[in-house]
Amino acid sequence: MAHTILLVDDEPKMRDVLCVALETAGYRTLAAEGGQSALALIEQEDIDLVLSDLRMPGMTGRELLAEIKRIRPTLPVVLMTAYSTVKDAVQAIKEGAFDYIDKPFEMEELEATIANALRLYDVLRDNQRLREVLEERYSFETLVGTSPAFRKVIEAVGEVCESKANVLLTGESGTGKEMVARAIHFNSPRKALPFVALNCAAIPEGLLESELFGHVKGAFTGAVTSRLGRFAQADNGTLFLDEIGDMPMAVQAKILRVVQERSFEPVGSLQSRTVDVRLIAATNKDLREAVRHGLFREDLYYRLNVFPIALPPLRERREDIALLAQHFMKQYGAGIGKRVIGFSPAALKAMSDYPWPGNIRELQNCIERAIIVARQPMVDTIDLPGYLFEEHAERLAEDAIPPALDAELERMERRFILAALRRTGGVQVKAAELLGVGERSLWHRIKKLDIHIVKRTSEE
Repeated sequence: MAHTILLVDDEPKMRDVLCVALETAGYRTLAAEGGQSALALIEQEDIDLVLSDLRMPGMTGRELLAEIKRIRPTLPVVLMTAYSTVKDAVQAIKEGAFDYIDKPFEMEELEATIANALRLYDVLRDNQRLREVLEERYSFETLVGTSPAFRKVIEAVGEVCESKANVLLTGESGTGKEMVARAIHFNSPRKALPFVALNCAAIPEGLLESELFGHVKGAFTGAVTSRLGRFAQADNGTLFLDEIGDMPMAVQAKILRVVQERSFEPVGSLQSRTVDVRLIAATNKDLREAVRHGLFREDLYYRLNVFPIALPPLRERREDIALLAQHFMKQYGAGIGKRVIGFSPAALKAMSDYPWPGNIRELQNCIERAIIVARQPMVDTIDLPGYLFEEHAERLAEDAIPPALDAELERMERRFILAALRRTGGVQVKAAELLGVGERSLWHRIKKLDIHIVKRTSEE
C-alpha cells in the first residue's frame, strides 16, 4: 500500500506541482493550504508523513510541528524553507522535525529525504505494533482460568509484578511457566526493557557458561568475535531461566555470584560487568529433593525461591479446560482462516475427562489439530484425536472397579463407535459392520450419545 503524504503550503502553484511530482513517485498525496486544515486532515486520514512549508500566514510550520508532535509524536515532519530561514529550520529539527529542505530544491533530493523519513517511521510503527501485540499476548487477560487453583497463580503474579524479587516457577512440563514469566515482566516497571529467555536444558554444558555470561574474542577455539551473554542482554530487564534444575553445579556457583553481587566476568575476560537483572527461574523438578541429593546448591535455591509460584497441572483445574479450549480456538481459527465457533457438549466432556499429561501445551496442540480437520462450525468428538478416548480405557486395570459403572460403559461405547466412524469416514453402514451391530442399533446409540457425524470424502 502506498504511503500517504500530507503537503502543507499556502502557495497553490507549489502545492499543485508537488502533488503531481509525489504522485508520480508513487505516493498518495493530500494537500492543505494552512496549519488548521492540515490538523483536521491528520485527525481524519491515516497520514504517514507531513511535508510543510516553514513560513505560512496564520499557523507557521514550527507551530504546526509542535501541534503534530503533541497529537502524533511519531509522525515524521519534513519542513521546506528558503535560504534566509535555515537557522529557524535547524531549531525546528531540535523541536522534533525529521529534516528540512531548502527552496528551491531538486525532486530527487526531496524524494530521498522523504524515503529516509518513511523508512524510520515504518520501523517505529512496526516496533509499536509488536509491543502492543506482546502486551496483549502477555497481559493478565491471557492468563486464562477461573478455577481456584489458577486464581491463586493470578493473584501471586499480581502481587510480585511491581517488585524486583526473584521468582521461582514450579510445575509440570507444559503448565505455562514461560507464559506466566512473560506476564510478570510485561506487567512490571521493566516492561519496556528486554525479556530474555534461556532453556538451561537445551544448551550443552560446555557452552552454557558462554551463553549466560558471554565471551571475549579468542577466549576459546571458535571464539572469533566477542559476544554478549544473556545476562548482559537482559540488563535492566528480566532474565527467564527455564529448566534451571538441569543446570550443572559448576555453573550454579557462577549464577549465585551474579544473584548476590550483580556482577560477572565474560569467559576469557578479567573485567567485571555489573548488571541489573530481575531473575525468573522455572523448573519441573523438585528442587528441595535435588538439594537433599546434592544435585542443586542450597544457597542458590534460597536466592531464587524468594517468591515461589506453583503452577497446577491441567488435571487439577478441569474447570478451565473449556475456557482454554475456546481461547485457543480463537487464536488458531483466525490464523488458519476457518470459521469455527465452538465445541459440542460431547467434545467438551471428552476433553474434560482426559487427564492431559502434557498439560496446556498438549491441549493447545489438540485444539489446533481439531480446527484443521473440522468440517463444521462446531468441533465435535470425531474431530478430536483418538488418544483422548483410548487413553482412558487403557488406564483401567482388568481388576479395577470404576466409580460409576454406567458412565464408564458409556465412555467405552463412545470410544469404540468414534473409532469405527473415523475408520469408515463417517459411513454408518460400514461402521455398524465393523462393530458387529445392526445399522438401526448403531443409529440409536449415536443418538443416545449425542455424536455428530461428519462424512469425509476420499478427496479430503
